[in-house]
Amino acid sequence: MNLEMNECGSERLMARTEDIDRASRSLKAMSHPLRLKILCVLGDRELHVQEIVDAVGTTQSNISQHLAILRDKGILASRKDANRVFYRVSDARTLRLISMMQEVFCPFN
Repeated sequence: MNLEMNECGSERLMARTEDIDRASRSLKAMSHPLRLKILCVLGDRELHVQEIVDAVGTTQSNISQHLAILRDKGILASRKDANRVFYRVSDARTLRLISMMQEVFCPFN
């Protein structure tokens, strides 16, 4: 474990380059307002595309494009059941991040 002293003298963990790269890719994918809204709507639930469309309030085509980006970046997982595709956040750490952002930016919701 690599530790470095910052200006205040406290220790901090030096992140590995691959961890920084993965975090950067994930945050970039989540940075679009509509994609962030999709993640907030999903939370810890699994929803099919039409439920997401209804909750977010845009076209299915638009939602599908953003869902594909989030899925391709590994942020969402999907499964197909008959003619419906269900989506869920694939990693509990992403759920924690969304929860923290809600606390910071939406404290009264």
